Amino acid sequence: MNTIDLIIFVVFTLGVVLFGCSFYRRGSTASDFTAAGRSLPGWVVGMSIFATYVSSISYIGYPGKAFSSDWNAFVFSLSIPVASYFAAKYFVPFYRHGGSISAYTFLEEKFGRWARFYASACYLLTQIARMGSILYLLAMPMHILMGWDMVTVIIATSAAIIVYSMLGGVKAVIWADAVQGFILIGGALVCLSILLFSMPEGPGQVFELAAQAPEGNKFSLGSFGSDLTSSTFWVCLVYGIFINLQNYGIDQNYVQRYHAAKSDKDARFSALFGGYLFIPMSALFFLIGTALYSYYAAGVRPLPAEIQAKPDFIFPYFIVNSLPVGLRGLLIASIFAAGMSTVSTSVTSAATVIQTDYIRPLFGGSKNELATLRLTSLVVGILGSIVAILMLGVKSIIDAWWILSGIFSGGMLGLFFLGIMPRRISRHAAAIGVAVGITVIAWVSLAKAWSLPGPHLHEYLAIVLGTTAIFLVGFLLSLAFSNRKTMTRHG
Repeated sequence: MNTIDLIIFVVFTLGVVLFGCSFYRRGSTASDFTAAGRSLPGWVVGMSIFATYVSSISYIGYPGKAFSSDWNAFVFSLSIPVASYFAAKYFVPFYRHGGSISAYTFLEEKFGRWARFYASACYLLTQIARMGSILYLLAMPMHILMGWDMVTVIIATSAAIIVYSMLGGVKAVIWADAVQGFILIGGALVCLSILLFSMPEGPGQVFELAAQAPEGNKFSLGSFGSDLTSSTFWVCLVYGIFINLQNYGIDQNYVQRYHAAKSDKDARFSALFGGYLFIPMSALFFLIGTALYSYYAAGVRPLPAEIQAKPDFIFPYFIVNSLPVGLRGLLIASIFAAGMSTVSTSVTSAATVIQTDYIRPLFGGSKNELATLRLTSLVVGILGSIVAILMLGVKSIIDAWWILSGIFSGGMLGLFFLGIMPRRISRHAAAIGVAVGITVIAWVSLAKAWSLPGPHLHEYLAIVLGTTAIFLVGFLLSLAFSNRKTMTRHG
């Protein structure tokens, strides 16, 4: 790695940490840490939502997926407008006027404390898995560039992120996200331009070679058939709708941002802006992956077999070996921007959930809740680092993350929908629904690996079927319990 590249990277990384730390204020309250005093403009919160969406999973995982297969995973992004619309119209006012910073307080009011603990536990598992995935992807380019040990990079990076997350709280995280968002957009655009204009026969050759690839059209969105055992267009679309509704509707990362906006109007704008901006940006990342395929297929540069066998390594390898001095540092910095923004978001939101959903209900209010929030931020960051180290042998991080997020979500979106129903849902019916939903998720996730009887559905359907089972079983059983009571009274 050239000295200039290293200077660019180090200056950027230290700059982000110092910028985040600059939001530290003596006399800050727990409310300042978790909601930024409801003072932030909509465009800043929207850029933060966008940067949280992107992460290193998109920055490295999407190009790797497009290189090795096609644009099937892009279908996930096409589902975002549905979730963004519901967020702006229903979720934002619901949470901003709900009185609690936690996304899960109302579940306790509807169904009892067990429901709050269940949903928040699912959220924490999902966030720790996400942090691990992203920290792994942050370490990868530095391993390829410098030969640095990935475990060391994971620990050092997580330590830097934890520091400014602990000191500045959600205000530091959101402002840092906004700045990082611009950097990662610029880095991706520069990289695509270099790929397109490096082709021997001009930019059009990227599309020609990709469309004529021996394994099929690289721009394909997947099969439009009804097969539920593979990642078809419809399986990806339905998976995306459920995951994105869950993100916008019951994910503490997003709920906390709704609270941080200075007005309802700004909060609604941020939900739409962040979601819609991600759609063209995810297309950009997939196009980078497709261009990488054509770049190496045209023989512009050789691609070692060991790198080709690991799709997640393709983009970092191109950055190291094909970009000019200075741009390498910029691109690595933009990958770090994507990852640091998402990890810092997970740290602060997970700390908020632990404080509001576990420590406060079980042990009562603390005299120094801010210190407790900072301590839990440290613990969450350490757990994320451990998961990242355990992921070092994963072949495709985007596949691993999508499957884990579907499993760990536990179908809690179904419980959320039961909670917002106009009709009162029985607590017992909701609990039985959750038990059935967990069973369905476990069966879909493990059927193929354990050779269980019955159809082996695609793992992406775990969240779809689990969420649906929780909602339908809870709703129908509540109706049955209500009808039985009515018949008993009239009998």
